Amino acid sequence: MLRKGAAKKVTIFVNEDTQYHFGSLFDAILEFLLHKGVSGATATRAIAGFGAHHVMHTTRIEVLTEHLPIRIEFIESAQKVDEIMPTLYDMVTDGVIEVQDTNVVKAANKERPSPPKGPHVEMRGTARLMRIYMGESDKWQGEPLYEAILKRLRLMEVAGATVYRGILGYGAKGHTHKSKWFSRDLPIMISVVDSEEKLAAAIDEIESMMQDGIIVLSDVDVIRLVHSRTAPESSHANG
Repeated sequence: MLRKGAAKKVTIFVNEDTQYHFGSLFDAILEFLLHKGVSGATATRAIAGFGAHHVMHTTRIEVLTEHLPIRIEFIESAQKVDEIMPTLYDMVTDGVIEVQDTNVVKAANKERPSPPKGPHVEMRGTARLMRIYMGESDKWQGEPLYEAILKRLRLMEVAGATVYRGILGYGAKGHTHKSKWFSRDLPIMISVVDSEEKLAAAIDEIESMMQDGIIVLSDVDVIRLVHSRTAPESSHANG
C-alpha cells in the first residue's frame, strides 16, 4: 500500500499501436504493474501529438490516428520502482520512461465494512478549542476565505472543523450584518477542536490568510462517545 511521504512518480510514453507478445504494449505494462503489486496505475490516450520523427498524429483525421501516444503513470515507493524498473526498461523498446521524485501528501483507501458495533464507550480528555471569525465576503486567492481555511485545515490533518453562518451580527467597525436575500457579508465562524500543538501550527498558517477577523482559543474538556467493536463470534461450538 502506498504510504504518505517520499515516493517516485513514473511516467511511460508509448504508442498505442506498439505490440508486445501479440498484444498491445500498454496493456502488457498495466498487467505487469498489477501483477507486481503496484498501488495503482492510469493509462490515458492523447488526442494529438508528435514524437522524435516529427510527424503529427491527431484524432481529427482518421489516417493520422495511428501511433497516438499513450501515457501510463503510477506512484510508488523508491524500493518498488527499483524492483520493477529493469523489466519496464526491457519492455519499452520504443518510447520514453520518466522517473521523478515526488511527495505523497495523502494516501487513503476506503475501509472494509466494519464489524458489528457494540455499546457506546465514553472517552474523556482535554483539548483546545479554536474559533475563527470572519466575513462571508472575505476572499483568499479568489475563493471564499472560509473555504480556503477549511481546505488548509484538512491538509494539515486537523481532527475536524465546522463552519457556521450567522444570521445577524456586527464587528469592530460597528456595521450590522443581517440575513437577507441580498446580503453578501454575513458573519462566518469556524470551530475547531484538536491538540494544542496542532492548533498552534494551524494558526501560523491561517494568520497569513486573514486580513480582518478574530481567532479565539480556549481550553476544553472533550467527551467523546464511540461505538465499541464486538469480538467476532467463534465458528466452533463449545463441547
